Amino acid sequence: MTGANSFSVSGYGPRRAGWTRVFARDSLARRLDWPILLAALALSAIGSVLVFSATRNRTEINQGDPYYFLLRHILNTGIGFALMIGTVWIGHRTLRTAVPLLYGASVFLILMVLTPLGTTVNGAHSWIVLGGGFSLQPSEFVKITIILGMAMLLAARVDAGDKPYPDHRTVLQALGLAAVPMLIVMLMPDLGSVMVMVIIVLGVLLASGASNRWVFGLLGAGAAGAIAMWQLHVLDEYQIARFAAFANPSLDPAGVGYNTNQARIAIGSGGLTGAGLFHGSQTTGQFVPEQQTDFVFTVAGEELGFVGAILIVLLLGVVLWRACRIARETTELYGTIVAAGIVAWFAFQSFENIGMTLGIMPVTGLPLPFVSYGGSSMFSVWVAVGLLQSIRVQRPMSA
Repeated sequence: MTGANSFSVSGYGPRRAGWTRVFARDSLARRLDWPILLAALALSAIGSVLVFSATRNRTEINQGDPYYFLLRHILNTGIGFALMIGTVWIGHRTLRTAVPLLYGASVFLILMVLTPLGTTVNGAHSWIVLGGGFSLQPSEFVKITIILGMAMLLAARVDAGDKPYPDHRTVLQALGLAAVPMLIVMLMPDLGSVMVMVIIVLGVLLASGASNRWVFGLLGAGAAGAIAMWQLHVLDEYQIARFAAFANPSLDPAGVGYNTNQARIAIGSGGLTGAGLFHGSQTTGQFVPEQQTDFVFTVAGEELGFVGAILIVLLLGVVLWRACRIARETTELYGTIVAAGIVAWFAFQSFENIGMTLGIMPVTGLPLPFVSYGGSSMFSVWVAVGLLQSIRVQRPMSA
């Protein structure tokens, strides 16, 4: 074994070895990162209970079936888990060669949202209706392709030994690659997803070893751009109202500030151990809107209390800790960048989702990874776990 690209051990050889490597001794069972896998499964299981509690009495959305959202959430988790297995089997290095195709497909899908095939949900025109009650949010998958695409460009010459770190031209190419889908998503407008993508770009640049001047320059450009959008009224009225309500929660408690106020009441009423599953007055009374998706954390806060809420935070912490370890221990820059991009994505989205239920972050409509109801989100986060597992599985034995 002479390097990462020539990786081959007993039972885990090149991809042509097929499924035999999956079951071989000293292959996946020994190399998988079990803490991150078990933490993600635990989060999805907790999410199933919380989604059921939030929707079992919502006859206006569950089509008269109290198990409607629960069964779909379990199905989404199962499909996501299968996608994770497929991602590990294919491998992050093989996906590296398919980045142009994946990038083109993701850009095509988000462009389709802007056509008559797209539909608006909660003010964001970011969904494609597939029929049969199913829909797709392409921006969730764009997060993955941005990570993979930027990692491919930034690591190409470094992993080949030509450069110690990405040069300015390479950084510009990577930023251009990320800018195209981000601008399209902004047109939807889906400000929450754009915020996540910005954090992903910053995390990727920091992990790549690019000059810090790029990071500080992007932060400055981002601040200037935000001010310009505010002054030029680029944002929709509901988005401006959400930020205004965040700055002043008492501005419109019965209107734009209603979600945040009801969320804080629900979490605050839970106390230390909560009111008990299916006994939360705010949840049962359906006072918190979108409780199965954006505000699922309020169900945990009210019915499981501080203990249940902190358990979710700790499990998310395990996922982030193990992902950081994978990023640190891999010997190839490409793997480091991919893992770091996923860490930035999960960390910010978790903080934003929980923060908006506590009133310390503006409401942006971002789901809580692994916990919130939603197929597109569930699929994308499990693919990300598959990428992390692939990076760990394919590292040299000495690492």
